[in-house]
Amino acid sequence: MRPVPKDKRVRSQAFSSAQRAAVYRAIETRRDVRDQFLPEPLPEDLVRRLLEAAHRAPSVGFMQPWNFIVIRDPAMRAGAHRAFLRANEEAAELFTGERQALYRSLKLEGILKAPLSICITCDPERAGSVVLGRTHNPRMDVYSTVCAVQNLWLAARAEGVGVGWVSIFHDADIRSLLGIPERIEIVAWLCLGYVDELYSEPELAVKGWRQRLPLEELVYADRWGNQE
Repeated sequence: MRPVPKDKRVRSQAFSSAQRAAVYRAIETRRDVRDQFLPEPLPEDLVRRLLEAAHRAPSVGFMQPWNFIVIRDPAMRAGAHRAFLRANEEAAELFTGERQALYRSLKLEGILKAPLSICITCDPERAGSVVLGRTHNPRMDVYSTVCAVQNLWLAARAEGVGVGWVSIFHDADIRSLLGIPERIEIVAWLCLGYVDELYSEPELAVKGWRQRLPLEELVYADRWGNQE
């Protein structure tokens, strides 16, 4: 293997305490925004920075399987909203009693309220049929694309931009709306926009849907089930 020239390397060193604090603050205060979007459009240079952050995500075999469909057209967002409403009604019927009432009270999407949406997709053929690191786990391309989603989300938090991930829709509806080929996998529909404030804790925790699990219950030592 050819050695990497020194001028192509970056010295590995820890961030300053202030830089570290900023990274952890972005992680800890990131929220899934559903109904708090402001109508003010996002500047083009800011959107470009968010897309650049997403594009710098790690990807198995450096395959970079993602594409980003930037959606501003109100008619397109209205079409996605109709798809959401149909699927959301189906989802509500899966719950019963108080759980269903709570579900119906939640504001689960901001497609119409947010000024911008981005649909992030995964192309499993981007790097060919045999991809370094994907030979024994064919889902690594999708996992890589989710890393792009997270990169964008954290960059958005640093920029003061709220993000909401809409997942309640029939794949075929969004595929037809956006003209996405069958071989391309839809990974995320993200709503983006400025917000006045964010919840101090995840909204679903604040509203009693589900609470954060204790980390101690999720960490095992050496083997499955061995508590630290």
